[in-house]
Amino acid sequence: MEKRVMTDSKRRKGLTVASALLGGVLMLSACSGGGGDNPKGDDEGDGSSQSKVDEAAAKKTSEAQIKITPKDGSDNASINSAAAVTVTKGTLSEVTMKTAAGAAVEGEISADKKSWKPSGQLERATAYKIAATAEDSAGRAAHENASFTTVSPANSFIGNFTPEDGSTVGVGMPVSINFDKAITNKADVQKGITVSSTSGQEVVGHWFSANRLDFRPEEYWKGNSTVTLKLNLDGVEGANGVYGVQQKTVTFKIGRNQVSIVDAKTKTMKVTQDGKTIKTIPISAGSPENKTYQGQMVISEKFKETRMNGATVGFTDDDGKGEYDIKDVPHAMRLSNSGTFIHGNYWAAKSIFGSVNTSHGCVGLSDTKGANDTKSEGGWFFSNSIVGDVVDVRNTGDKTIAPDNGLNGWNLDWAAWKAGSAA
Repeated sequence: MEKRVMTDSKRRKGLTVASALLGGVLMLSACSGGGGDNPKGDDEGDGSSQSKVDEAAAKKTSEAQIKITPKDGSDNASINSAAAVTVTKGTLSEVTMKTAAGAAVEGEISADKKSWKPSGQLERATAYKIAATAEDSAGRAAHENASFTTVSPANSFIGNFTPEDGSTVGVGMPVSINFDKAITNKADVQKGITVSSTSGQEVVGHWFSANRLDFRPEEYWKGNSTVTLKLNLDGVEGANGVYGVQQKTVTFKIGRNQVSIVDAKTKTMKVTQDGKTIKTIPISAGSPENKTYQGQMVISEKFKETRMNGATVGFTDDDGKGEYDIKDVPHAMRLSNSGTFIHGNYWAAKSIFGSVNTSHGCVGLSDTKGANDTKSEGGWFFSNSIVGDVVDVRNTGDKTIAPDNGLNGWNLDWAAWKAGSAA
């Protein structure tokens, strides 16, 4: 009896295990999803089913493909042309661009709704975020987002140029560009800059230093012509790791051809237009102790009145004070960076003009205090001169002014000028 009970017990345990195993098989079969479709019960059924799921999902996904540039996470991005959104197999429905601080950046979707770009120039060293939405032909939406940072001032350079866009200047005005970083890749930078004239004159660049590049033709600009400066420096590497950011076109007009010839020996100045003398003015140039530079000088600035202090240009007395300090010099026009001016003079005797050279190096014209007398010699010349006019100073007995002292590159002959080109 004891043995039989043990046998029944084993039998019941065996049935229980068999049931569990069978249940496990049934559960596995049910989880496999095979059923009648997959009598083999292998992995082939899983792949087929998943493909159908993927196919169904794909049918619900937009075909529109959005591309944002620069790519997400970029740094040193251009402030001019880097930011853009384009779409294929669809049209753009919405694009927003903001700084990391949340300031909105205006932009415009193209007429065909295939592209978008900002309306203006971006800021340097600024993080931006772009979010774009597009729809395909079935109206299904696609979305794309990107963030990038524009080039920093430390890793970029700009060129400050003269003359200004839209200005009218004299025939001697060069295009002068002063870079805020030293340029070592001069050839690449110069190739990114073009200067042309409606006169057809050949225009060549000359490097005065790693920071200054001037352009001029062989002879003075033709009167009444138009000059165009194009700065295509965006992305140009000016030095190791330092890139240009400017993409700009500047145009300016050349006025009438006026060149004034100062003769320190005869103490006169002949004002010529198109080679013809229109007025002769008595002058007083630098004294024998303080001779005026010789050479072709270009008027770079005009001041109805300005202060002139000898201490700023090295003329001091024993106490270190300026030998002169005149706070209201009338009708002053700059000829050099080192302090050479042609200006009105009301404090000297009228008799010196045309008879004796008495200045500290400037060219003086008879004038009246207050700079309101347009009939005085100084007032007339000021009213009839523009920035870029040439003042050609001769017979002073001094050296020729350095070509980079002001806008005075005309004092280099053409061969020497072209030798300074890197292009």
